[in-house]
Amino acid sequence: QVQLVESGGGLVQAGGSLRLSCAASGSIFRINAMGWYRQAPGKQREVVASINIDSIKNYSDSVKGRFTISRDNAKNTVYLQMNSLKPEDTAVYYCVLRGSEYQKMVNDYWGQGTQVTVSS
Repeated sequence: QVQLVESGGGLVQAGGSLRLSCAASGSIFRINAMGWYRQAPGKQREVVASINIDSIKNYSDSVKGRFTISRDNAKNTVYLQMNSLKPEDTAVYYCVLRGSEYQKMVNDYWGQGTQVTVSS
């Protein structure tokens, strides 16, 4: 019932920038937090950035100072601005929403993923 659609991925040279967007739709009632994960081939999925209901932001050490997570409540959308991209940022990026539908328990909802490729 809750859908997340990511966009903004693509191919970029090292040092460039991309902005990822994740739009939530459907019967979401309460959003506890939203965030971004990424997974490179042969590696575990790792958290990149998150923002909770109090707008507290967290970043992995590898992206601090380069990535910025933000939210537009009116559009039910979360963004990830990625600057100074490095080849090691290459991965599939996934949007995740932690929240609940009306009178239901908290659940995690995942987007389909968007590919980010950074060339050297």
